[in-house]
Amino acid sequence: MIRLNDITALVLSYHPRADIQIIEKAYVYSAKVHQGQVRLSGEPYLSHVMETAHILAQMKMDVVCIAAGLLHDTIEDTNATPDEIERLFGAEALRIVDGVTKLSKLKFNSAKERQAENVRKMILAMSTDIRVILVKLADRLHNMRTLGFQPPEKQRRIAEETLDIYAPIAGRMGIHWIKSSLEDLCLYYLEPDIYENIQSTIAQRRDERDRFISDVIEILSAKLKEHDIKPIIKGRHKHFYSIFRKMKDQNLDVSQVYDVLAFRIIVDTVRDCYAVLGHVHSMWKPVQGRIKDYISVPKQNMYQSLHTTVIGPYGQRMELQIRTWDMDKVAEEGIAAHWRYKEGGVSGTVDEKQLGWVRQLMEWQQNLKDPGQFLESVRMDLFPNDVYVFTPKGEVKEFPMGATPVDFAYSIHSEVGERCSGAKVNGRMVPLRYKLKNGDIVEIITSPKGHPSKDWLGLVKTSRAKTKIRQWVQSQEREESIRLGKEILEKYVQQEHLSIPNILKSDVLVAAAKELSFRSVEDLLAQIGLGRASARQVLSRIRPKIETKEEKGSGFVSKVVDLWRRRRDPAGIEVTGVSDMLVRYAQCCHPVPGDRVVGFITRGRGVSVHRENCPAIIDSVPERLVPVNWVPPRDEVFPVILRVTSVERKGVLADVSAVITQKDANIARAEIQTTMDRKGISFFTIEVKNTTQLQEITAAIKKVKDVLIVERL
Repeated sequence: MIRLNDITALVLSYHPRADIQIIEKAYVYSAKVHQGQVRLSGEPYLSHVMETAHILAQMKMDVVCIAAGLLHDTIEDTNATPDEIERLFGAEALRIVDGVTKLSKLKFNSAKERQAENVRKMILAMSTDIRVILVKLADRLHNMRTLGFQPPEKQRRIAEETLDIYAPIAGRMGIHWIKSSLEDLCLYYLEPDIYENIQSTIAQRRDERDRFISDVIEILSAKLKEHDIKPIIKGRHKHFYSIFRKMKDQNLDVSQVYDVLAFRIIVDTVRDCYAVLGHVHSMWKPVQGRIKDYISVPKQNMYQSLHTTVIGPYGQRMELQIRTWDMDKVAEEGIAAHWRYKEGGVSGTVDEKQLGWVRQLMEWQQNLKDPGQFLESVRMDLFPNDVYVFTPKGEVKEFPMGATPVDFAYSIHSEVGERCSGAKVNGRMVPLRYKLKNGDIVEIITSPKGHPSKDWLGLVKTSRAKTKIRQWVQSQEREESIRLGKEILEKYVQQEHLSIPNILKSDVLVAAAKELSFRSVEDLLAQIGLGRASARQVLSRIRPKIETKEEKGSGFVSKVVDLWRRRRDPAGIEVTGVSDMLVRYAQCCHPVPGDRVVGFITRGRGVSVHRENCPAIIDSVPERLVPVNWVPPRDEVFPVILRVTSVERKGVLADVSAVITQKDANIARAEIQTTMDRKGISFFTIEVKNTTQLQEITAAIKKVKDVLIVERL
């Protein structure tokens, strides 16, 4: 178990004059409030916060951040209060602890919603103090190291969340060693057999590869020494997760993955970096498409290095990273390097570009209330960005792999995205589905008549573009819903011989919308168009307030029309919690009283009633499904289609028809087909009152001679 002396000694090693009293005070306080708490491993709970603080010290963080690491679970898991934390340790420490604290005391409708809100709060907090996420990463790293004490189901859930959210965040922060550690631990729990296979295969070849690393370092050192370059060269095996990704991407077995070695060459100047690259390529043949210059075009997390893959001295692929000492520090520590102690105090400033992606992420996601959409967008923004393109003026823009000109258009401005009608890449017209490549010069062509398409959602990769396109599509769907709702209401008004001169500005409709808890007439009409509100319900409220037209056609024809209209209204269904809803039976599955049914909200046609197992709604949007119930219907009959398979025999159709008639059901239609193997397939459309009658008919048909199968379609 880590001791307090281990933490303070490590802090004093990189800042001898550090005021470690706040760390000691936080240790005493944390030990007091966590007293008696035990982890699943059997260790005192204090061991977890001590390990978290030690990881932060390994990252060379300041004393306030390390103290926050010791305190990070106090508000969530003990009786400690935010006021007490602020009084004892200051507002800065409280801000970090509060940002890490989960929303465990609030109630959520689902685990996904809880996860989304935790991530949302954490991102909001880290946009003002990046140390929030550094503490959270240290906390998650130790939890992953001790995940084996959790039940298997929880192990998998936490590992998936770590791989989706926290490892990519560590990558975007540039803290490579934490990212790699988290990914390897996730692989251990998510793919234990593959992890074991990789581990055993590498162990078998370790001696051979160690000799290879020594040989390459010796060859490189001698070559560079000839040109007065004195590098530090490090060789290592790649992390297990990176090997796993290569196996998965290229469909390889672990024994077929040859470039599992990586070398890092650290030199004094940028000029030396490019010189080393030239010397390496003069010695060994480079692999085309694997040379990347992150020095001239740094990543968003300010990572800089030259990458190349070559065919090594023994015909084996190997990857080399060439960088300066300063670049190596940023590559290892990432954004955490900005809180390292410097002579005279602490540096707490971070380049605006490094925090820009956090603020953009929060800005783009603040309007996404759906937790699934929010988490999807966060994942999209956190995964590594590898494509760098240029505006016509030479400005560099960074996008995820697979991004298109539409992503580029929305990155300039939402209006440019909405008016995008085409794109030129390197001076040539390209389709909007074109995937951007490194070094492309992109120019967007706009048109006043241009507008987004719903199909664009399948083209774009950035969450900004997806969010903006969704918002535009939703606004268009709202306009269409308002138009449909207006038409439906006008139709009902005409049928009832009433008059509303200007529906959108009608005082009586404004009042009705307010009574029904809608903000405006447009909102009311939109809900009618979506089938979520009933035009009849609205009419019942406004009828006393509007003038009745002179009734026309009140004779025999009108009565017949009214009777026909009433007979078409499904009287055997009610929508749970809603009265007077426009309802119709689905023609795809023909529900019958007694079937388990569900309502589907259609656009402009009210609620369509389906059987629960109807294929038409199995993959539908859950938000458009509503519970419905059968109520005692009038003397109505319902169509059902039966398919009867039988041995081909003269008179079998007549026998089946007779059984149906005996069961007091009407045959609306019948037809028969003959198959190549002399089977007869008959289709009967019959009218029944409920499932009980249908079951009796089905059982009786099965007893008919030579009938093999009876199915309801």
